[in-house]
Amino acid sequence: MEFEKISRIDLPEIRTLQPEDWGDIIPDMEFYLHYPFCNPIKVTLNGQIVGIGTIITFDHTAWLAHIIVGTSFRNKGFGSELVKYLLETVRQESIETILLIATKPGKPVYLKAGFKVVCEYLFFEREKPWLNSPVSENIVSFHEVYRSRIYELDKKMSGENRIPLLTDYLRSSVVYVYHSTVLGYYIPDLKEGLIVADTIHAGLELMKLKYSRVDKAVLPSGNIDGCEFLQQHGFVQTKIGTRMVYGKNADWKPTMMFSRIGGNLG
Repeated sequence: MEFEKISRIDLPEIRTLQPEDWGDIIPDMEFYLHYPFCNPIKVTLNGQIVGIGTIITFDHTAWLAHIIVGTSFRNKGFGSELVKYLLETVRQESIETILLIATKPGKPVYLKAGFKVVCEYLFFEREKPWLNSPVSENIVSFHEVYRSRIYELDKKMSGENRIPLLTDYLRSSVVYVYHSTVLGYYIPDLKEGLIVADTIHAGLELMKLKYSRVDKAVLPSGNIDGCEFLQQHGFVQTKIGTRMVYGKNADWKPTMMFSRIGGNLG
């Protein structure tokens, strides 16, 4: 069993690892290969890729993502060895906070590795038609003058320095501005469409904009107002994921997250 960095020529073989209930993993692999803060790893046995996993690093925090073992190689210890390797690699960088979102099958593996449960993420899908409502006049398109405030809000919410991740996506974002102050933002092109807000009202107004045209949602269970909003607007809960941490937990605020980025970044 060997651990090596994934290269672009590995993508056709990696596609064979595609889990049935996940979205297409190849665009995420291409994302990891593009950004220097990502380190995608493959596990090979006799030259065959049997599993993959990725480390995403932001200064003093890291995420483990897309940890997948091929169907015929599961329950043989490959998953545990892969997680162990990823953790050892991150710890060499003196990073104290390692995060991930666990599926139900993966959760026991991460608990065994030393991860602890932080909270649940609730998954919703639209069951009833959306009732149109006007977009708040406080929601405006991104302008460079808002950039530093968006970074500030994101760090306040996540407890992480995610500037390298956000930078390329801000031009497509919209912000909620009240009395010249940015109270929230929505980045539709960043995976599932991140929404962060400093007030409940700003967060819900941005959710109105997003969910007038999006049929699925994922929120941390700690954002009670956001979850209630979805249920009041025709969404039903379908499943649960688990946010977990190894080491020191991030100083994050789930009440400020009104839509997550994705399963790989919270």
